[in-house]
Amino acid sequence: MAVSTTTILSGAALVLPDRLLSSGFLVVEDGVIVDVGEGRPPARADAAVEDLTGSTIVPGFIDVHVHGIEGLDTQQGGDVIDAIARRLTRYGVTAFCPTSIACDPPTLTGMLDGIREARATFSPGAARVLSAHLESNFINPDYRGAQPIECIRRPPRLPGAADTDPAAEAPAGFSGDDIYTVIDDYRDAVGIVTLAPEMPGALDLTRALVASGIRVSLGHSGATYEEAMAGVEAGARHATHLFNRMTPLGHREPGLTGAVLASEVLAAEIICDGFHVHPSVVKLAIQLKRPERTMAITDGTAGSGLPVGSRVTIGGRPITVTPTACFLDDGTLAGSALTMDRAFALLVQKVGCSLVDAAMMCATTQARELGMGGEWEPRVGALLRGTLADLAVLDRDLRVVRTYVGGRVAFAA
Repeated sequence: MAVSTTTILSGAALVLPDRLLSSGFLVVEDGVIVDVGEGRPPARADAAVEDLTGSTIVPGFIDVHVHGIEGLDTQQGGDVIDAIARRLTRYGVTAFCPTSIACDPPTLTGMLDGIREARATFSPGAARVLSAHLESNFINPDYRGAQPIECIRRPPRLPGAADTDPAAEAPAGFSGDDIYTVIDDYRDAVGIVTLAPEMPGALDLTRALVASGIRVSLGHSGATYEEAMAGVEAGARHATHLFNRMTPLGHREPGLTGAVLASEVLAAEIICDGFHVHPSVVKLAIQLKRPERTMAITDGTAGSGLPVGSRVTIGGRPITVTPTACFLDDGTLAGSALTMDRAFALLVQKVGCSLVDAAMMCATTQARELGMGGEWEPRVGALLRGTLADLAVLDRDLRVVRTYVGGRVAFAA
């Protein structure tokens, strides 16, 4: 007997890009949503019907900035990327950008090899592995946060570079040529590079990365407003964890924060754990940027999903999970213990966003910004006819009870 490839998800509230259906249905064929409607689903003898009454279905979450989960760190090597992909579905994540911190070339190479391998062997039981987000070596050391100072590099001097400032000549041991060589060799596995636009040579590096198809994000930066806007002019279209590790907003000196809030072309990440950014400030940022230009992220670490007091690592450095976030042993803030389902819940329950806007900031904006209509046609990130059935099913407390990747159950509570 042939196995049915058609499934009807019935009775749940559906969070569409423009409205909420209080009780609707999705018809999924071969992993693709082919029909969306309200009320009773169509009668189909060939379909398996799943009654999800009392639940809410949202597009599967897409985390563009996550370092790990449940004791696993993206830079541990081996098959850790695949293992992370399988664990993230527990939290409604259906696609993610494995994220690095500044590291040496062998560590970066190992992570990117793991991404290539995980992408080549993708299965519906795991979240989709997107290209890496490199929270890179090319940042301002004064705004490094938990990034290891010994791994921070000056942007490389590129052939034909416009920047002739002698300061761009890095001291021995501080040139970024070795890191740039790895990025250039793994362009297929690198999607986003965070850099500080004020560093000598950073604008030329931005142009080179953008020309090679890599998205440049401004962050870990002491840039003035003018320096930040120069980065935008050079091609940057992304901002790394708005408000955190960047020049703050001042009424006379807007800084990088002001540039991100004012720019129409920059899409901004915000860590939605309620600690990195107070919920009231998250609300103000969303009002200024709009959900269409805002991406909720976790900045999650290996401590995410683990109890308070757990000891794990980020990029090989020990961190401790606390009730608020994760910290290095010297007290430096080092990422979060957040998961995407809790980011979604914070947006709804503490920031006051609608389910529609929260879904946009946890999935739709990311899919659009990363151009996810090309690699896995049809596109993802919304409950629409013709999109892949990457879905998260939530209970009344906005906890994940089921995750679908390509129409197949990847996690069930």
